[in-house]
Amino acid sequence: MQENKNRQSFLLVVVFAAVCVISAMAIVYTKHESRKLFVELEGLAHERDSLNIEYGQLQIEQSTWATHARIERVANEELSLVRPESTEIYVIERP
Repeated sequence: MQENKNRQSFLLVVVFAAVCVISAMAIVYTKHESRKLFVELEGLAHERDSLNIEYGQLQIEQSTWATHARIERVANEELSLVRPESTEIYVIERP
């Protein structure tokens, strides 16, 4: 009877030790994955910030290229276009 009880106690201790080891391994794995995901998150945040800066620069560049003065200058100098006289302008209205 005593031997059976000792065997049960020993088996219980072994099971609890195995559960503790498995739990510790799960904690280590989870912590590792958490750190890995955090590093990836930081990299993506840095990429997002870089893309936002580039987007802002492109918006400034687009507004510079699209100014009326520049468009008119390109039309006059590069395309040899001229503004029509007021007598050459016709307004067409919808019926």
